[in-house]
Amino acid sequence: MTLSAAIALGLSACKKEEAVVAEPAKLSIDLAKLPPLPAFAVADLDTSVSACTDLNQFVNGKWLAANPVPGDRTSWGSFEMLAERSLATQRQIVEAAAGMKDAKGTHKLIGDLWATGMDEAAIEAAGIKPIQPFLDEIAALKAPADLPAYLRKTAAEGRMSLFGLGGESDFKDSSQVIAYAAPGGLGLPDKTYYSGDAHKAEREAYQAHIAATLKLAGATDADAAKQAAAILAIETALAKVSYSNEELSRDVSKYYNPVSIDAANKITPAFEWGAYFDANGIKRPAQFSLSNPTFFKTLDGMFASVPMADWQAYLRFHTIDGLAPYLSKAFADQNFAFYGKTLRGQQEQKERWKRVLDTVNDSAGEALGQLYVEVAFPAESKAQMEKLVGNLSAALKTRLEKLEWMTPETRAKALEKWASFTPKIGYPDKWRDWAGLSTGRDSYVGNILAAAKFNHAYEMAKIGKPKDRKDWGMTPQTVNAYYNPLMNEIVFPAAILQPPFFDAKADPALNYGGIGAVIGHEMLHGYDDQGSRFDAKGSFANWWQPSDAEGFKAKTNQLVAQFDGYEALPGKKVNGNLTLGENIADLGGLTVALDALRIELADKKVAEIEGYTQEQRFFMNWATVWRRNFTEKELAVRLVTDPHAPAKFRANGTPSNMDAFAAAFQCKAGDPMVRSGAQKIAIW
Repeated sequence: MTLSAAIALGLSACKKEEAVVAEPAKLSIDLAKLPPLPAFAVADLDTSVSACTDLNQFVNGKWLAANPVPGDRTSWGSFEMLAERSLATQRQIVEAAAGMKDAKGTHKLIGDLWATGMDEAAIEAAGIKPIQPFLDEIAALKAPADLPAYLRKTAAEGRMSLFGLGGESDFKDSSQVIAYAAPGGLGLPDKTYYSGDAHKAEREAYQAHIAATLKLAGATDADAAKQAAAILAIETALAKVSYSNEELSRDVSKYYNPVSIDAANKITPAFEWGAYFDANGIKRPAQFSLSNPTFFKTLDGMFASVPMADWQAYLRFHTIDGLAPYLSKAFADQNFAFYGKTLRGQQEQKERWKRVLDTVNDSAGEALGQLYVEVAFPAESKAQMEKLVGNLSAALKTRLEKLEWMTPETRAKALEKWASFTPKIGYPDKWRDWAGLSTGRDSYVGNILAAAKFNHAYEMAKIGKPKDRKDWGMTPQTVNAYYNPLMNEIVFPAAILQPPFFDAKADPALNYGGIGAVIGHEMLHGYDDQGSRFDAKGSFANWWQPSDAEGFKAKTNQLVAQFDGYEALPGKKVNGNLTLGENIADLGGLTVALDALRIELADKKVAEIEGYTQEQRFFMNWATVWRRNFTEKELAVRLVTDPHAPAKFRANGTPSNMDAFAAAFQCKAGDPMVRSGAQKIAIW
């Protein structure tokens, strides 16, 4: 996960928490009902292609040709297959919880969300009624002064409009949580979608989607068309003063702009921040972060300059659109038709049970995670992971100690940061307490809104207090991992600790080429171009000597150029700057993982397995992890928004810089997978 994504976790509305009253585990799962694991298999190799020509094609070509993207997805590969297995496990859990008589606590919460989400007849009968009070509230707005009051009220209910508010560590003192206000309000993936010819078709389709949604809510054709144009105009004005995904990914300081309430009020004279904090249950802070003041100044002026009828249309559409997936079929289908099919090329909606599980995870993910680890995460996996993390950590330390380009002063700070890494494996040490969240079997939307308000209040309660370092930013059932620079921690949820990433019974090469490389990747995020701007305590501070910073910049510029050269779609190349942080982490992570494997094998003799050495299997499993097909539209969106390079370039890009890869497969100079001379990049 990227640095910017890790920080965005701190601004999200659904995070984790405190102690909970544990309930006796009565759940179990039937492993025979789960989809297969996407483990590396020699039978999948495409031996008609040399690894020295294209490692990704050699390892994944046959599989990719035989496994197109399913109709209900926009990408398909190792991550998605594990996600499907996690969902199948979760389904057994929630079905059992929903069927429990007199269920309490976590079981009742999960059961209520699931049961109401699966009650299609009740949802269809309700139509738009569950959100009609919100629409009436919007219709009652009369004057520009009504808008700030509306934004205060809806934010307190967990329904934020135009911008977000969350709590996260203070960049200058990571031990304390402060409030962060960050721009929002756009319905398209990036500010670049709102201008120029490159995304004209998407803009036109979005405007048509807005009109179609408003017509479902009762607007005439003419009114819907007029309102859709006004809404797009509002978003276009906001997009002009928003940051792009690329800007945010390459300059983390854009998240942090500490101001006092008085200073913020001068930027937004029509919007009083003290009242906003009061409404959200936050003691008025001495300062908070107002990211992108230009955005907020522009928005403030638009309160009066934009006609109230246009604001009502904007708020009405985004209220309906945001809740459309939980309303009757017509609204859910229209929402999918644009965001899924038109924008990303998804041909059909996921089955309802998968969509409802997505909602359960959004609303009460850690509650479900507590039940997940009871039935799906063996204790021995955590113990073996702790050993792997230790080995990777030792290998990284050795690398840092021997870096020739780093001065002693900077190296000392780098090692100080290394010594303070905190690994989190599997699941939180303490579970969040959900007491106070009331759910029932009457209304799906009602349960979702109750959870949103509860989660928002929970997040707001953190502001102004010391950071809880036991907090998690992902649920255990999530197939992913992350590094959080503000806590200097690396986190590996339970669901990713399966093949091809991790297998307690596998030979060392597969585990080091899989989860070992992921561990190294997350550790190296602490030293990428943005993570390296935070010190050992997680505070935003420059610990680099100028000469080291200059040398590092020169090396990373080489990596930008390498990925700029990859063509992902005809005429569309990878953005090496947008993806730089992930590419730095891949390069360092795989290098450190190979070091750790060699340490592991130093006193062992592991024979070839199915004709391949340990180092060959190491690189082959690395490629297996990045086995992935995309729809063309999904890939086009990712090239603009995703700080990760497309999977095949991750599979090939890092190994092509490593002498060890060339040696493992007896590649020769001039082979496509062998970069040499000034083209070969080594950083960590």
